[in-house]
Amino acid sequence: MKTILKKCLKWFGIVLCTLLGLVIVFHLIPRRPLLDENIFITGRDNRPTLVAHAGGNLEFPGNTMEAIWNTYTIDPHAMFELDANITRCGEVILSHCRMLDRRTNARGQISDWTYADLMEQVSFGYLHPLSGNTPRPMDMPLMPFQNYAGQVVTPLDVRYPPGVEARHPYRFLPTRLEDVITTFPNNTISVEIKQYGDLGRAAIDSVIEMMVRLDSQYNTFGRIVLASFSTENYEYFLEMQKAHPRLMFSPNGSVLLPVYISHWFGLDFMFNHPFTIIQIPTHEGSLPLHRRHFIRAMQRHNVAVHYWTINDEDMMRTLIARGANGITTGRPTLFKQIADEIFGSGYSPDLLAGR
Repeated sequence: MKTILKKCLKWFGIVLCTLLGLVIVFHLIPRRPLLDENIFITGRDNRPTLVAHAGGNLEFPGNTMEAIWNTYTIDPHAMFELDANITRCGEVILSHCRMLDRRTNARGQISDWTYADLMEQVSFGYLHPLSGNTPRPMDMPLMPFQNYAGQVVTPLDVRYPPGVEARHPYRFLPTRLEDVITTFPNNTISVEIKQYGDLGRAAIDSVIEMMVRLDSQYNTFGRIVLASFSTENYEYFLEMQKAHPRLMFSPNGSVLLPVYISHWFGLDFMFNHPFTIIQIPTHEGSLPLHRRHFIRAMQRHNVAVHYWTINDEDMMRTLIARGANGITTGRPTLFKQIADEIFGSGYSPDLLAGR
């Protein structure tokens, strides 16, 4: 029995040493960048990009032009992370929810409304305590939007650049994706498709058709990246990239864990996923995804690493120290203060005056 046990331990040691040796060899294999150039990874003096979650949704109502203007005046180099839904008439508007019940004074699916009716009747400046797409009970009162400090704000509270005025004195009007693309021609944009199924495909088709139409003037394929939690939508991105090779997108959760686990074993040398950014939380359950080693592994493939949604000062500082390329936050003012403290002032006020 002892002889058998010794043999088993011997072979176990041989197998273990062989596996460890292979892992070491795998880690020594040079990594091949998938892209010659990646606009999302080349920051300013290693300064991570301010990525405004829903345009900066803890300072002004998310996915509104007002939130985006607020972020732009804080940092005109910011990236806007936005949520897109298609209306009944085919317009792509910004909304985190597929239904209007949670954040507006109206009810029903966005896909049942026309853009003209939304503009005439709906304000996107409300909140209620229900999560997700849960319909608002008939007896639940609307809650005016309050920022992170508990202050009720209106469109007039935005610090607009010279020459820009509020669209409405108190209503936060619906915002079209196309208007953001044309109003901010130099900013990068992440567009998350919120609908799925046939509506999701229709929304993706509309966004890509818009990008094709505007590309020559607004460089849409060079600065817009698509995203979705839906595996169905992600697979459609892959399909559409065959027709539009410059299409950029971020993976969804079905790709994240295999990519993360493979880098620990050095198997990321086989990495061939056709995405530009990996947009991830700091943790997946108890698994930490914000290790410096993983960030460096993705960057060796010229893939940018952006983390969401970070509204905590300590975590912002941690991610900056570990080399994240972008930090998605609903508090752009806080991020700008921290980044300026670490890197110095990030832009000249002349950029705003010279628009």
